[in-house]
Amino acid sequence: MQIVTDSGVDTNMSSRELEEYGIHVVPLRVTLEDRTYREGLDISKEEFYQLLASSKELPRTTQPSPGEFAELYRKLAEKDPDILSIHMSSGLSGTYQSAVLASQMVPEARITHVDTKTLSAPAGWQVEAAARVIRAGWALDKVLELVKSVSHATETLFTLEELKYLIHGGRISHMKGLVAAVLNIKPVIGVEKEKGTYVQMAFLRTFKKAIKGVVDIIEKKHAPGSQLRVQVVHAQNPEGAALLQEQIADRFSCTFLPKVAMSLVLGAHTGPSMIGVAYADASIFSSIPA
Repeated sequence: MQIVTDSGVDTNMSSRELEEYGIHVVPLRVTLEDRTYREGLDISKEEFYQLLASSKELPRTTQPSPGEFAELYRKLAEKDPDILSIHMSSGLSGTYQSAVLASQMVPEARITHVDTKTLSAPAGWQVEAAARVIRAGWALDKVLELVKSVSHATETLFTLEELKYLIHGGRISHMKGLVAAVLNIKPVIGVEKEKGTYVQMAFLRTFKKAIKGVVDIIEKKHAPGSQLRVQVVHAQNPEGAALLQEQIADRFSCTFLPKVAMSLVLGAHTGPSMIGVAYADASIFSSIPA
């Protein structure tokens, strides 16, 4: 069984590991100043944020078309018709729906779709869990059961200094977003699990207080000292990411995955200041092969 995902899902795997585990990434696109770039192919994250800093325009993003997914599914089915297609939240992107529509165009493939109901690193955890247990020979029903368990256990929080990118992309209430921008209030935002959409968790007066607010929210569900699996992500804010990880480490017993610069297509909707965290009870991952 092979895996298909999209570039809005951030994994910890290198290009070599993706190939080794049979994971295929379909790129999303970002348009800035009338030029369109395929993520991971036409522009690097560093180049994108340099362009964003100098641009007078705000970026636009586009999901892959059903035809792009169908082309890949068709190619993969020649080798193995069993495909597990795992994608960023349908509540935040049309990518999942494009993948579902594409499966109707490739009857020779047996495609199972998973809506992660999240994005970036938390979605990547689901992809990696599936890849490792598929390699270990687990049956599809057990793979899907594990992916669901990882999804249920994993929470996502992020904060950022400016709201104009979220407002422009329609990912946050215009009224609340504009009020917060005027008042210079920093939001803490989560991803709810039913529809996989953004939910406002808190508003704080400064960015440093917002970082502390993220850690306070984690503590509402996990007691200080709890054993957690944690991964800090950021758009282009390594200093903020380091501060967030330091504060999390002060309160919990953590297995930290490497900090990751998230998908530039996601960064187009948050701006470069965004920092976030994926976290879960560490025990849920004990059955996953290394």
